[in-house]
Amino acid sequence: MGDNDDAKPVAGLGHLTVEPDALARERETLEALATQSAGKRLKGYFALTGPGWLQSAFTLGGGSAVASLYLGAHYGYELMWVQPLAMTVGIIMLAACAHQTLSTGVRPFEAMRRFIHPSVAWAWALATLISSWVFHLPQYALAAGVTEDITRLVTGWRPEGLARTVYLLLIGFVILGVSILITWNYGRGMRGIRLYERTLKAFIALIVVSFGLVFARGALAGNIDWGALARGFVPTSIPSDAQGVTTVMGAFGAAVGINMTFLFGYSLLARGWGPAHRGLARFDLVTGMWLPYAVVTSLIIVAAASTIYGTEFAPQQILPANAGVLIGASGVGEFMGRVVFALGVLGMALSTITLQMIVAGFVVCELFGWEARGPRFRWACLVPAPAVVGVVLWETMGTWVALPAFTIGLIMLPIAYVSWFVLQNSSALLGADRPSGASAARWNAAMSIAVAVTLVSVGYTLWTRFLS
Repeated sequence: MGDNDDAKPVAGLGHLTVEPDALARERETLEALATQSAGKRLKGYFALTGPGWLQSAFTLGGGSAVASLYLGAHYGYELMWVQPLAMTVGIIMLAACAHQTLSTGVRPFEAMRRFIHPSVAWAWALATLISSWVFHLPQYALAAGVTEDITRLVTGWRPEGLARTVYLLLIGFVILGVSILITWNYGRGMRGIRLYERTLKAFIALIVVSFGLVFARGALAGNIDWGALARGFVPTSIPSDAQGVTTVMGAFGAAVGINMTFLFGYSLLARGWGPAHRGLARFDLVTGMWLPYAVVTSLIIVAAASTIYGTEFAPQQILPANAGVLIGASGVGEFMGRVVFALGVLGMALSTITLQMIVAGFVVCELFGWEARGPRFRWACLVPAPAVVGVVLWETMGTWVALPAFTIGLIMLPIAYVSWFVLQNSSALLGADRPSGASAARWNAAMSIAVAVTLVSVGYTLWTRFLS
């Protein structure tokens, strides 16, 4: 860090929850790992990861499931490359955020407020809060929908009318209760944070295993075209129809959502990470965020491509709630399609619900100047809780609340990226830690590509939705 006093850490959030002895031991571990073989370093780094896994669990929600199902059902294996490449764009900018946050200890909101403009910081925070609340609703609807389908398959019970409404609300409140228990661990110091991160890793494991079993069943049944699958990861095929182009552009613009951009820096500070953890943070982004996201979205695309694509089901609207039925009916068996696949979707919804609560907690604490720990943080995490009514209301209210929230978040995403680009080149913020020479050239080239791709994808998406 440089000698600029203006860039000293600002007390108030996250990093104050970490026990000094535990943090000192972690730094010693990192120093020791630096002298170990590549295999031992990888194993040691993997044990210390966490914030990247939160990002992975966050982005693996209903939106990722819908986009992946659409790509597989309508294009087969052609567009396997889209989701991994879209996430790469987002990770470049999150890596820049990590460098800034870990080098200075300054909270991302505070850095943006002081070194960009207060209006940009406030718009970023409020857009994040709005997005987290509105898109809490469909996660509950998704979780309740797949739970209802599993119950229907196992028991044969099909409630109607008021009985179904009560049943869905009961599911929603059970999910809310579980999510609160999981989320409130995050405000209870380092042990609670680690427990929360391990819980999210378990969610991701459930997701990977569930979709992996569907993939394996399809492979054993001979449903997978391995040659087409391999070719699909090479970005040579680009859809020419409007819906396909919009889907690809949307993937690049939203692989990393606006609320994810707010979460990452604060999750780093909550772990007490600093300059010594910059390499670990980049490793965490690749192994904890990019890899699980690429694996899960690829498995969903393959599941749809090997079962729905080219069948009479392909023209239908493919949503997570009905995809299990379609996949089961297309050759992998009802249990794999409606239970195992549904469990993966349920894991995606639950992980996203808890992380949206965490983000809301960080935003509210930041706006009110509270420390992100203790009772205030836990109660702040409950700001999105009323969205539990999404289990019964999302179908009717989604059409008029989703588009404004989506638009606000989409507009703020490139603004956040451009701000990080500016901050990465700011001597006032970074001092001696500002990249220079070849390092600066690499950072600026990578960030320029990421910002340009995001601006094009966001611009195209807004044009097709509002101006075409």
